[in-house]
Amino acid sequence: MDKMVVLAVAVFVTLSSCAVGCSGNTNSTELKLWSMEDQSTAAQLAAVFKEMERIRCEQTTLEQQQHALTQMHAASQKRRAQKKVGRNVLTYGTNDEEEDNLHFSEKDSRRRGDPCFHYTVLDQAWRATNTTTKFKMCDRNVKWKGWYRLFYKGKSIQMPERCVPLNKCGTNSPLWLAGPHPKRREGIVTRRVCGHWKKNCCAFRSTPIKVKKCLGNYYVYKFTQPSSCYLAYCADINTLVCGQCRRNQYCESRDKINWRCKTKKTSSKKIHFFVSYPGQLRGKVNRIKYSKVLVNMGRAFNRRTGVFRAPVKGVYQFFFSTQAASAGLKTDLWLVVNGYWVAVSHTHISRPSTVGSLSMYMTFLRRGAVVYVTHNCGRSWANAASMTITFGGSLIAQLK
Repeated sequence: MDKMVVLAVAVFVTLSSCAVGCSGNTNSTELKLWSMEDQSTAAQLAAVFKEMERIRCEQTTLEQQQHALTQMHAASQKRRAQKKVGRNVLTYGTNDEEEDNLHFSEKDSRRRGDPCFHYTVLDQAWRATNTTTKFKMCDRNVKWKGWYRLFYKGKSIQMPERCVPLNKCGTNSPLWLAGPHPKRREGIVTRRVCGHWKKNCCAFRSTPIKVKKCLGNYYVYKFTQPSSCYLAYCADINTLVCGQCRRNQYCESRDKINWRCKTKKTSSKKIHFFVSYPGQLRGKVNRIKYSKVLVNMGRAFNRRTGVFRAPVKGVYQFFFSTQAASAGLKTDLWLVVNGYWVAVSHTHISRPSTVGSLSMYMTFLRRGAVVYVTHNCGRSWANAASMTITFGGSLIAQLK
């Protein structure tokens, strides 16, 4: 009987150590077991088997929890993969809004290197063009690092583009931008900086700086240490209005003193084309290559491929025609937009004759949409002098 107790205790110690290793919690049951030495053998054996059963239950519970966690992790990975695939598919479908089609991670990677999103606010009232101070400041003593955006009392402002009088901007020789601020499409540009001294607006030609225009009608500057003291970069008080311009406006000034917000003119792009095929077509022609191009304003039609590609988003109107030339045959021409057959020009002649057919179609297209004509069946007739197999279209209204 004592041997059975020893064997049971050995099995129990093994299971107990496994349970501790799996669960990470100390098990005080062993201590309780050894404290029963003065108990009878039957009582000790019963206690051992009871604890063994409890440990088996705990192991079963742990295995079930681990299995459930594994399933939850696999389901989570599957959902993330499906989301990623869905975003990729969406990106291919809308190529007219390039910035909006980027994934958030791609946008973040762009922004990380864009100074428009990483700059230091420089809000020092003494830099204003209308400020004179007793103690003169010198930007040569500043350790310039990275990009800066100018403010005046919490309002966006920019550097002056004209000569600033002496002893303004809190210094002896005010530094101004000797050149126009860039447009957004120009990206980062290098501009010369001049300092006014002794009636010479560019007596001090300081180290050039970099400038970039950002979305929102503001500029960021990569300042450098001026050539000497006392020189300091100016903030033009007259440009306070520029920080109030809307996204569809820009800041304008004729004298570089009085600034105003002016609305951008949206010029609608002119797109018109008219082409013909000077020959005969029989049976199925997947894409008619209209070789005779009479009008191609905007160059959106490709003579080599026979494809019209929408250059801008908007409302377009198309027409296409044919001249059927065989009795007893039906002739079908289809207008194909982004792979979909959307309109047909159909003729069916019962007796020897020729019949012309013209079809029109108006639709909304995104930038990059592909439009062409296919000859599905029958026979179409034309020659070099006739205009019976034609294709044309125009942009009716451009959309943002």
